[in-house]
Amino acid sequence: MKVTVWGCRGSLPVSTTAPTIRRKVARALRAAARKGLGPGADVDAFIDSELPFSVWGTYGSNTCCVQVDGGGEGVVVVDCGSGLRDLGLAVLATRGPSGGRYDFIMTHLHWDHLMGFPFFTPAYVPGNVIRFHGCHEALERALRTQQSPPFFPVNFDDLGADIGFETLAPGRSVEIGGMAVTPFAQNHPGGSYGYRFEARGKCFVMSTDSEHREDAEAADYPFLEHIRGADLLVFDAQYTFQAASTSKRDWGHSSNIAGVELAKRAGVRALCLFHQEPTLDDASIEAFHDETCRYARLFMPETPLEVLMARDGMVVEL
Repeated sequence: MKVTVWGCRGSLPVSTTAPTIRRKVARALRAAARKGLGPGADVDAFIDSELPFSVWGTYGSNTCCVQVDGGGEGVVVVDCGSGLRDLGLAVLATRGPSGGRYDFIMTHLHWDHLMGFPFFTPAYVPGNVIRFHGCHEALERALRTQQSPPFFPVNFDDLGADIGFETLAPGRSVEIGGMAVTPFAQNHPGGSYGYRFEARGKCFVMSTDSEHREDAEAADYPFLEHIRGADLLVFDAQYTFQAASTSKRDWGHSSNIAGVELAKRAGVRALCLFHQEPTLDDASIEAFHDETCRYARLFMPETPLEVLMARDGMVVEL
């Protein structure tokens, strides 16, 4: 099973500004000066060994879009955030424009998880087949509304692909793209659903836009069974524990601390922090990741857990 992140920001896409680039360049030049980097130096080696990822790279700008490859036919995608545009262009470059099968599995209907679909090029090409799967009865209406006046110039009915919808039931597994996919309800304004993917002895759980409160400390907290033994858990960790418990309470998102504790209690092998706060720059996200890794070493130290920070373009092989 392979999981590819095309978008991981929360709430809205994030632009990269000139001041942001300037700060990165300044940090790189200061590091080069300290090392006495001169003409003829191996610049690539310097970047790899001396610069943190937050300086030479970026965690990205796109909202939620995650591709899941379980070895079956077609392309399986969780959510249609702004990262879907990049996914669509990549698929066209490798598989061609027509004759493709695309299965979209939707966590919920907030705009940051829908906004990429009008820019998904394969949807405009006859011969492609697109199926939407989700637990919200309003799924089709939401997508049609997004592509109706005055919101967008191309109506949903004018798309060239064969598009259909399937309503899923929480707790009931269905086969999609060669994987057993099981939805489960989550705590989020308007309702959201997580998904457990299982294939070839591997398990991936996608859980974004979900808030965990005091009842998460109970031994029989239902979420634990949904993620039990997962090889990879993508987890909504938009906030710090303090923010999630105070000013951001009831906003429908969770914290890095909750992610570590729940993952370790359920025997998860790798935790991927997701739905990043849009006001954070790369350096702040990197520091957030480092703090989470330190906490993971302290909480239940006898239980190993790999902690990843999602970024656009990340590929995780299970």
